[in-house]
Amino acid sequence: MFLWILLLLLILVVFGFGFTMQTLWWVAAVLLVVWIVGFTRRGRGGSRRRYGRR
Repeated sequence: MFLWILLLLLILVVFGFGFTMQTLWWVAAVLLVVWIVGFTRRGRGGSRRRYGRR
C-alpha cells in the first residue's frame, strides 16, 4: 500500500512539474513579445537621455 501511495505522489509531482514548465514557456513567450514590441516602439537608437546630469 505504501508503494502505491509513493507511486501516486511521484506521478503527481512529475505531472505538476510538467504543467509548471508548460506554463513557464507561455509566460516566456508573452514576455518575449512584450520585449520585442517595446524595442520596436523605442527605436534602435535607444534613449539618449543622461540621468544624473542636468
